Amino acid sequence: MLLLYKLQGNVADSGRHVFDDLDRELIALLRQDGRAPVSKLAEIMAVSRGTVQTRLDRLMASGAILGFTARVGADYDTSRIRAIMMIEVQGRNTSQVIRRLRGLTEVQLLHTTSGKWDLIAEILVEDLAQFDRVLREIRLVDGVLNSETSILLSSI
Repeated sequence: MLLLYKLQGNVADSGRHVFDDLDRELIALLRQDGRAPVSKLAEIMAVSRGTVQTRLDRLMASGAILGFTARVGADYDTSRIRAIMMIEVQGRNTSQVIRRLRGLTEVQLLHTTSGKWDLIAEILVEDLAQFDRVLREIRLVDGVLNSETSILLSSI
């Protein structure tokens, strides 16, 4: 199981969650095995079960841990087309572009980046016709200046 999370961090003066070493260790362990029982996590971390449960509850309540999902092998579904699309966005339109791309079911993940490209979209489609349609749709989004797409052939 893969743990999906966003870095927010324990509650400090700003009201935001600030991670400490115990939180980071817990997240690292859950990324390795999202189904690990709390008792096993407590044993590995050398803390009480209650400590782990409290930390886990707080991380989930704060939104630091978004949820749990199954991780599948790269060869699980080779019939689909997977691609990475790097996207350059016109400065003030980033939020608008992100909202539009999040609305596309074919966009599996969306990342902000530094460097030449502002966003990276992970795309998953059934066939080349759908792939072509999605690329065209993304390129027509108001605020998208340029893009470069690579089809993923295999994961190693």
